[in-house]
Amino acid sequence: MIDVLVVGGGISGLAFAWKAATAGRQVVLLESSPRVGGCIYSHSSKDGFWFEMGAHTVYNSYGGFLEMGNATGACETLVQRGPARSQFGLLRDGAVAWLTPPKVLLHLGWLEAAARFPFNVFRSKEGQTVASHFSRLLGPKNFAQILSPFFAAVPSQSADLFPAAGPGSLFKKRPRRKEIPRSFGFHGGLQTVCTATSKVTHLSVHTDSAAMTVARNSDGWQVRTHDGRVYSAPLLAIATPASVTPALVDGALPGLANAIRKVETVAVESVGVVLPRDRCWMPECAFVVPTDDLFFSMVTRDPFPDPDRRAFTFHFRPGISREKKRKRIVEVLRLRHEDLPSTLENAVTLPSATVDHAHKVAEIEKHIPDSLALVGNYFEGLAIEDCVGRAFAEWNRVGSTVPLLED
Repeated sequence: MIDVLVVGGGISGLAFAWKAATAGRQVVLLESSPRVGGCIYSHSSKDGFWFEMGAHTVYNSYGGFLEMGNATGACETLVQRGPARSQFGLLRDGAVAWLTPPKVLLHLGWLEAAARFPFNVFRSKEGQTVASHFSRLLGPKNFAQILSPFFAAVPSQSADLFPAAGPGSLFKKRPRRKEIPRSFGFHGGLQTVCTATSKVTHLSVHTDSAAMTVARNSDGWQVRTHDGRVYSAPLLAIATPASVTPALVDGALPGLANAIRKVETVAVESVGVVLPRDRCWMPECAFVVPTDDLFFSMVTRDPFPDPDRRAFTFHFRPGISREKKRKRIVEVLRLRHEDLPSTLENAVTLPSATVDHAHKVAEIEKHIPDSLALVGNYFEGLAIEDCVGRAFAEWNRVGSTVPLLED
């Protein structure tokens, strides 16, 4: 018997499934791809060398994520980021300026900043976009030339129209676990936590199982997969992307489907490359951000150094051809075309929040029935902890609808 059925094996679905399983419910999770993790994607070679193709870093303010890591034993492999974490590059007009966080301030136009900062520092962010708030605070030129590219590097898309506060924003204050390094990773990558979570007691994970339809039945909910299998459970959690969920629920919950369709989305196309250390010209760094380029950021594995190899993941704007991507990678890494090794490619679709995102979320919430949990990165925000927090909150809301049966 299935108590809880979860559709989607990214961090949101895994967090909800973990909560349900550790509460003693029998949980089945359906994931359309061959692996769990979703936007958390740690690629590993046969000899164990790994690098991140998706999310890159977690912080000691990620309390829910740490709770999962501690409970599953994944935190035994926790490792602090090394010195390269504090250096990054600003790529402009073909030249890279190597910076540390304090040196970024030297690139601001101080006359513009000084004319605005004292008069706007205490003004509310509510109702403001990232662009309007920080342009008001430091000046539009400072924002466009410095802040906008760095903010875009975080969600791998332009963040100019993101809300400056509230649901969907990039800026959250959370309590920190001071006994944990401020920023860290795991030996084997962030996907270590996802893999460990997928193996907990009472949880059965079915990969390569794409859900096609959701319907109500006498047991509660029914999900049919691409290969004709049917799963039923009294409680259903949907953890698929905002671009996928509407088609999945349209037949059973058309109002919910239409509300989710209002969430804007954007494609992110990533390319990873591994090079021998002696073929890399650039100093060790956390990332390189261009001011105007085909890609939003190039993130490295350097904060977790390997003696022989370095890895670079380019997060490209959508719609760039493979040939143009490879050409740009060769230029940035200063390689000959024939020396570029095989690359790894990954594509995801992410929500693109706008200043009215809170209203969109409120409309979605109105259409969620009591026996359905809806989780994902299109509620509070894109950060891992935003996803985990939403999953935990949804379990607290609906978990009691499935009583714990005696063995």
